[in-house]
Amino acid sequence: MENPFEIINQRLERIEKLLENINVFISRDENKVILPKVMNIKQLSDYLGVSLSYIYKLTSTHNIPHSKRGKRLYFDREIINTWVLENKIWTQDDIENQVSDYLSKNRKHF
Repeated sequence: MENPFEIINQRLERIEKLLENINVFISRDENKVILPKVMNIKQLSDYLGVSLSYIYKLTSTHNIPHSKRGKRLYFDREIINTWVLENKIWTQDDIENQVSDYLSKNRKHF
């Protein structure tokens, strides 16, 4: 029968290896997750939940904002957030509010 402490040690080692691969920082003082401002392609893939090949496709077609230093690609998290949200799908309420605002500002034409 295996020693239970050995099993616990093995599991702890696996957990440590997994934690080493996580690319976010946790502030011990406030227990907050701090995301890096600049991400590499692997971090971006994890952040957006898309494949590396899809990100490479977006960069090669210049459809995603990025920086290149040598052969390495870098992505600014704030710019990526803006890019992701720039094609917002408007709700019916948003459209009706825009129409109302437009009509109230341009009453003289009607």
